[in-house]
Amino acid sequence: MARRLRSVRTKLALVFFAIIASAFGLLYFIATPQLQSRLEQRQLDDIRASALGQQRHFVNVIEADLSRRKADEKVRGISEATDARVTLLGIDKHGLFWAQADSRTEKAAPFDSGLARAAVRTRHTRTKIDELAGERLAQVAQPFFSASKPKHAVAVVFYARDLNDVAEAVHLVRNRVLLATGVALALALAGAFVVAQRLSRRVRRLEHAADEVAQGRFIDPLPVDSKDELGELTRTFNQMAAQLRQLDVARKEFIATASHELRTPIFSLAGFVELLQSEELDEATRREFLDTMSEQVARLQKLSVDLLDLSRLDAGSVELHNEPVDLSEVARSVVNEFTPALAEHGTELDLRLPEQGPEAVCDPVRVAQIMRILLDNALRHTPSGTHVSVGAARTNGTAGLTVTDRGPGLPDHGDTKVFERFYTGDAARGAGLGLAIARELAERMDGRLRVRSADRGTAFTLELPTHGNGS
Repeated sequence: MARRLRSVRTKLALVFFAIIASAFGLLYFIATPQLQSRLEQRQLDDIRASALGQQRHFVNVIEADLSRRKADEKVRGISEATDARVTLLGIDKHGLFWAQADSRTEKAAPFDSGLARAAVRTRHTRTKIDELAGERLAQVAQPFFSASKPKHAVAVVFYARDLNDVAEAVHLVRNRVLLATGVALALALAGAFVVAQRLSRRVRRLEHAADEVAQGRFIDPLPVDSKDELGELTRTFNQMAAQLRQLDVARKEFIATASHELRTPIFSLAGFVELLQSEELDEATRREFLDTMSEQVARLQKLSVDLLDLSRLDAGSVELHNEPVDLSEVARSVVNEFTPALAEHGTELDLRLPEQGPEAVCDPVRVAQIMRILLDNALRHTPSGTHVSVGAARTNGTAGLTVTDRGPGLPDHGDTKVFERFYTGDAARGAGLGLAIARELAERMDGRLRVRSADRGTAFTLELPTHGNGS
């Protein structure tokens, strides 16, 4: 029960209910009383205007000194003209009021002596809306003064109009408002439950799919059946699930390949250690085993460094410090490091570098790391004595470094896979991580790493933004 009360469907229905109830409540408790007040005020203004229009007729009635019957007839005529009860009030010497003439035939209409007294005191017409003798009336008191004695009030005409019609009209409006409120609330609740049911169903579908992904069970993409926010959320969720699936596949492949790459040299080292423990080995064989073990240790060291670099790149913890860099200077520095490796490989390196430049905006440490990877790749995957060249140039608004070898080239479709992690044409020559690291670093510096391969030779080009294009 508590869960249902906390559900989106119930909350949405309650919100709709509260909004509509508040709107109709304002209409019922504020708008309709204001409507009644305005209608009553309009009736009062109408009586006052009529009283001003009939003022001349009453002057004649008062000055003519008519009999009660004649006066009543005159007053009834004025009553019909003004659509109001009319009473002509006389004033005795004590200042009390009495009905001198009245529009009613059966009995004199009640009047408000306080309102009449206020009209005499202020010498102006006074108005009032109030209960009188059990009726709600719009009342007007109009004073008349003696022509010979201007300060002496001789009569007050009291007008009264029944406001029951206004009350009935407002009551009808209120009943209609209540009826409309009930219908609107019922429709709002029904509509809110229908809409909320659809929304909650789609949300539960996303919740179930997210739970499946959280438990490592990847599902088919959810259908995007709308263009609203939930549709966009579903589309984003599908993209996230696809990326997580790819990352999960990459992680499993990473673990499997890394385990294989680590197991091979470790088993090899274990085997050589066991052989070295034998006392029957001659010195030449022992030296050969030690050299092989040294190569395996170097392989493990390189693999561990590459794995560490990849983990830092994936975690986004690799810091870059971009600055204007002379690529030829960086290339010469790295080439000098490879002098022993070039000599061992029997390779004469051809430098095609200008004296100065080109200049790029990049991290010199990471550019040097990429150059080492490219040169190591050229020596590792080509036969001894293969011609290798290093060049630098500025083309199409970018500064580039190119490492070219005249080796056998890449295998079929190798140019599209060579930058994939753990891809290698020859597992004995490396784990296939270097070029993947180089490409990641190039992209982090707003550059790119391209490869061009033919039957005889492969060229890797690092393109970096120049000072005018750098970020």
